[in-house]
Amino acid sequence: MTTIIWIAVAVLLIGIYLSWTAGRLDRLHARIDAARAALDAQLLRRASVAQEVGTSGVLDPAASIVLYQAAHEARQAEEDHREVAESELSQALRAIFAEEGQLEAVREAPGGERTVTELTAAVRRVPMARRFHNDAVRAARAVRRHRVVRVFRLAGHAPFPLAFEMDDEPPAVLDDRSAGN
Repeated sequence: MTTIIWIAVAVLLIGIYLSWTAGRLDRLHARIDAARAALDAQLLRRASVAQEVGTSGVLDPAASIVLYQAAHEARQAEEDHREVAESELSQALRAIFAEEGQLEAVREAPGGERTVTELTAAVRRVPMARRFHNDAVRAARAVRRHRVVRVFRLAGHAPFPLAFEMDDEPPAVLDDRSAGN
């Protein structure tokens, strides 16, 4: 009789552990979804402000076209090409705002100071949002690699989480952190 009780306790403890692990994995997947939504919002905000600057007419025509096209591509990109399109927008922003003159042209336009503030905030928030997303992905991957999770299929039908890899370095003139150094 004692053996049956010990087996029942062991089965109960294993069941509790598996339930706890499945719940943890579910919370990690929810965290990834929330982080991805925040990242998408920041990428959209950055592309929208960049597109606004590109159509404002304050930049030289070539820079306006390059910035507008890069922002438009980033906003319209399919999911499998999104990282490349967002990286190209980062490169376009760095190329256009490589020198202080373009930024001053935007600043001097009506409403330009507000636009520069929005663009600065947008380019600074993208790396932060991407870091939060990729940290959540890393945590979920670590749990999903455990043998118990794989054997008991605790991840269910959730797709394997993928990090969002892109070039997100802001232009030096828009990066407030470089001004303080």
